[in-house]
Amino acid sequence: MSAIKVFNPAGDAAGEMAVADDMLVLDKGEQAVKDTVVAIRNAGRSGSASTLHKGEVAGSNKKPWKQKGTGRARAGLRQSPVWRGGGVAFGPKPRDFTQKVNRKVRQLAFDRALSEKIVAGEVTVIERFDLAEPKTKLIRELLKKLGAQASVLIVLEQHEEKVMLAARNLPKIEVVSAAEVDVYALLRYRSLVATRAGFAALQKRMQKGKSTEEGA
Repeated sequence: MSAIKVFNPAGDAAGEMAVADDMLVLDKGEQAVKDTVVAIRNAGRSGSASTLHKGEVAGSNKKPWKQKGTGRARAGLRQSPVWRGGGVAFGPKPRDFTQKVNRKVRQLAFDRALSEKIVAGEVTVIERFDLAEPKTKLIRELLKKLGAQASVLIVLEQHEEKVMLAARNLPKIEVVSAAEVDVYALLRYRSLVATRAGFAALQKRMQKGKSTEEGA
């Protein structure tokens, strides 16, 4: 049984929330986490690097000088890769770095990453965010009371404009809905601060994976 600290909207301790051990996945999924993170990061690559090969460089196909008798090395065209301003041999071309990860692998990776975060004590639950104004100072002070001052992933059930506006100027802090949380985000941020409804949505995503596994 793992215990998660619960705080009220003012940032004061309001008890603990228990997570049953049978809901956590800790005995497998390491490779799934690695594969999923690699796929997520590769999907973010633009793949737009592009160079010209010798057939694409502007210019005529006229020989710079005659084949023999000049004392120089033979040269066929100015676009040759050995010339400055010529083409690039085996240079990069636009490509898609997307990697396919099966649905069950993604689900296992999510369950493993969230389970590790819960066991490590890096998850905090707040009843709700009740900011009077969308001020950076207010949410900074609240996170300080919650003990989450480093890199923080704030998870809401649905997008809340006040919270997003208040946190957008804070470095290493991201505000997302529970449906948007992925494995890379769980690993990238040191602390996870979720509203009670947001954490319930994360648990539901884990339960969905567990039911799928049991039905397989």
